[in-house]
Order: sequence, then C-alpha cells, then structure tokens
Amino acid sequence: MICEIGDLSIYYETRGEGTPLLAIHGFYVDHQVMTGCIEPIFSRRSGWKRIYIDLPGMGRTRAPSWLHNVDQMLDAIIEFCENVLPDDQFLIAGESYGGYLARGLVRSLPERLNGALLICPVIIADRTQRDLPTRRVFVKDEPFLASIAPSEQKSWLERALVVQDKQRWDRFAQDIIPGMNANDEAFIKRFETSPGYSFSFDVDQLPRPFDRPALILVGRQDAFVGYRDSLKLIANYSRGTFAILDRAGHGLEVEQETVFNCLVDELIDRVEEVQRS
Repeated sequence: MICEIGDLSIYYETRGEGTPLLAIHGFYVDHQVMTGCIEPIFSRRSGWKRIYIDLPGMGRTRAPSWLHNVDQMLDAIIEFCENVLPDDQFLIAGESYGGYLARGLVRSLPERLNGALLICPVIIADRTQRDLPTRRVFVKDEPFLASIAPSEQKSWLERALVVQDKQRWDRFAQDIIPGMNANDEAFIKRFETSPGYSFSFDVDQLPRPFDRPALILVGRQDAFVGYRDSLKLIANYSRGTFAILDRAGHGLEVEQETVFNCLVDELIDRVEEVQRS
C-alpha cells in the first residue's frame, strides 16, 4: 500500500486486524526486518493490526529531494500516522534508528500511543559519542561461514552479530539482505553523514514521563549502538521494562529469539491490560 504525503510516497504493508502496531525499521534495511521479528508473536494471538513502513530511501519508498534531516523524516512519519491512523491509539515499535524515530513519536504524540517497543535503539545519533562495549563473538560456525560468499560474510559481520551460525544466517538472508539490496545508497550515505542525522532538539527531553507500557531491549555486546546509553532513558518510561540481554549484539531478535519473543509477548499483554481497564 502507498500513503501519499505531497511528493513522498511511503510504502507500507499491513497484517491482521485490531489495535494498530506501527513498526519502524532501522537504516540500510526495510520493513522486512520488522516483519521477521514481530510476525511470529502474532502467529498465536489476534486482535492486532500490524503496519510496517519503508522509510524514505529504503525498501520501496523513494527519498524526495527535499528530505535532508531527521526532523523532516519524523514530520513525514507523523503525517503518515494522521493519514493511516487518524483516530486510533497505537503501539509504536522501532528498531535501531527506528528506535530513535520512535522516541520522536513518544515526544510528539504521547497521547496517541498506548505503548512503546524499542529494539537495539540508537540513543545517541553521533557515533563518536556512543558508549560502546568491546565487540565479542560467542558462536562462529567456521565450516558454515566458509560456504558463504565473502561479500555476504562481510555484510553479515558488519551487522555485529555475536552468534554466527546457519540459523542466524537464514534469518539474516530473509530479513536483512533484501532491504540492503533495495536501498538508495546515495541518499543513505548523504543522510547518515550529515548534521541532519541527529534531531535538532533533545528527543529524550519529555514534558513528563511516558506512562504507558514500554519495553526497551538492548544487547550486552552490541558494539554498534551499545547498551549503557539506554539506561539514561529509565526515568522517561515510568512503566518501562529495560532488558540487557547477554550473548546478544545488534541482532538480538535473532541471537536471543526465545527471550525476545517472550518479552514482546509480555509487553503486548500489558498493553491489552491497560486497554481493558
């Protein structure tokens, strides 16, 4: 489906019916990274309409010439919400840079949200200012890795996975590679190296704590966005569960899939409990 916002045509897909969940992926990829981790949750529960978007310059959404900074990208997402979800409260889910954008919605539209899920969120956009752990790989299936083309190995390792085996490769090939192959490389490079990659305001300066159920998941070995910076958000999410998962890097949804599914399932239980009250 397409949502037209001026000359910006945002591609999105929907699954199911019921309470909306808006999923925002990170940089370099597309909506499939979110369908890959969220859809299994709803194989055993109903009552939710999942909405997966492709950000500008990624997947099937072309980047317009006027889009130069994340403030504009957030404005486009807010307008998308006004068009596609005009009257509904919804659960926001964001992965990596999508977690940065999701916090923009927490700041801008708190009354519209009934919960928040942040997966390996970018806390500090400036990479030089992030508090990062030393990278560590726990599982490296060398015989299997030898069967993968060096170029594909490189792209996989650049995701900073700390568990590298066939099971994780299969998920990577399904959820990540299609989006990496579809993005607008010129736009991506221009956008992420510009001052506009960071919000012009403090996205985590909230007028009051977000008082709806939230789940913030980070990998203890995530050498891309880190985990310690996320602890600065604790006061902002008065009903937030903060989980730092060991043996998990920037792909914790596949490296610790069982724990991930359990915690997300529990978040949805909490959101549904608030809806019933």
